[in-house]
Amino acid sequence: MYPALSDELAEVMKSGWADTELRDLVPDEQAPYAAKRRAALSARFPGDRLVVPAGRLKTRANDTEYEFRASSEYVHLTGNQAEDAVLVLEPRPEGGHDPRVYLLPRSDRETGEFWLDGQGELWVGRRHSLAEAELLLGLPTRDSRKVVEELVAAAEEHPATTRLLRSYDARLETALAEHTTRHGDEELRVFLSELRLVKDEWEVGQLQAAVDATVIGFTDVVRELAQAVASSERWIEGTFNRRARVEGNGVGYGSICAAGPHATTLHWVRNDGAVRPGELLLLDAGVETHTLYTADVTRTLPIDGRFTDLQRRLYDAVLDAQEAGIAAVRPGARYRDFHDAAQQVLAERLVEWGLLEGPVERVLELGLQRRWTLHGTGHMLGLDVHDCAHARTEAYVDCVLEPGMVLTVEPGLYFQQDDLTVPEEYRGVGIRIEDDILVTADGNRNLSAALPRGAAEIEAWMSGLRG
Repeated sequence: MYPALSDELAEVMKSGWADTELRDLVPDEQAPYAAKRRAALSARFPGDRLVVPAGRLKTRANDTEYEFRASSEYVHLTGNQAEDAVLVLEPRPEGGHDPRVYLLPRSDRETGEFWLDGQGELWVGRRHSLAEAELLLGLPTRDSRKVVEELVAAAEEHPATTRLLRSYDARLETALAEHTTRHGDEELRVFLSELRLVKDEWEVGQLQAAVDATVIGFTDVVRELAQAVASSERWIEGTFNRRARVEGNGVGYGSICAAGPHATTLHWVRNDGAVRPGELLLLDAGVETHTLYTADVTRTLPIDGRFTDLQRRLYDAVLDAQEAGIAAVRPGARYRDFHDAAQQVLAERLVEWGLLEGPVERVLELGLQRRWTLHGTGHMLGLDVHDCAHARTEAYVDCVLEPGMVLTVEPGLYFQQDDLTVPEEYRGVGIRIEDDILVTADGNRNLSAALPRGAAEIEAWMSGLRG
């Protein structure tokens, strides 16, 4: 422990620092796209005050915090990722809104905050000044330490409906409690979710970059499978996560590195099991870009590089289901069509193998195939791995697909170790194949097509990588 701060040290720390203001900045490439999104938000809620926070640091244990990740809604509207930030759209009397973003300014040298506070710049690194941020974001900026005071004053002096994106900043929820309603706030959350359903060209580019980095990560894993066999699933997790940190911000979600019977657990993220030749590895992982767009790709790989006859038969059934699902993704199709197409194929195979009594129409009507297929066949993808989660049913799962939508197609078959209704050799086998699909004007594009999918292709790819 250091002794009490002396006046002399406090004075020494105030001076002798160079001017580091950055004056040659240009707007971020996302800025014009974010401006269009804010314009859509403004048009949807004319006359309302709109408040979208990024969120605040959360304590992990004692004096350590979780790594900060700004709310997807805030990032989508600003392109910024700073903690304690808040976007405000203030309604104008003549219509429209004046946007501004509240951010933490540079650490104060006069008060000593920059070296005495645990979040000061000497502890956690330099942040942009408000003037720098204004240039980068193309938005007027203010000091976020004044956001509560200024929002309350505005709400009292200029009465208007105030809508707040909840669950990210408790201080705002408390301060604005008398000026917001849960119904109004929920309408804001729903709209912001639906605003992300159709991606613009910049977002598609980010998702492609995320997928491209993910393909490299899968390649790394195959190259290091021998080390994983000598270690555990943790080696696989570490190998992919290393690539995610090198190529982007990190992983977009907890990597599923499920070897052997662990592949039958849909969200196996413990990743502490053995990796054994002769069994399958289900790897579900995605790189998140520096701009926070994530890929979501799954491959099921033979750990020793060759499928057994049974593994290949089950794998080919899932691949056929995925092909049917992907073929159903096109503009004008219903969102549910690709799920129905994939389930049709899986139900046919389960009847063919004698695991279910037909006809197939009866199986599908009663949902009997779900004992072994379990989950939906896909979801929207973007800033969140399960993007647009607060959208209305009619805007999402009951919608008609449009160009610019990006979704996953990921059928699977899972035979639990203790399932006495299937032959013994099926038990403990889990298979999923997942790709990221962009709806285009004339059909679709598989963003993750660079990663082999067919059984023979996978064997050849693995053989080439492992020598």
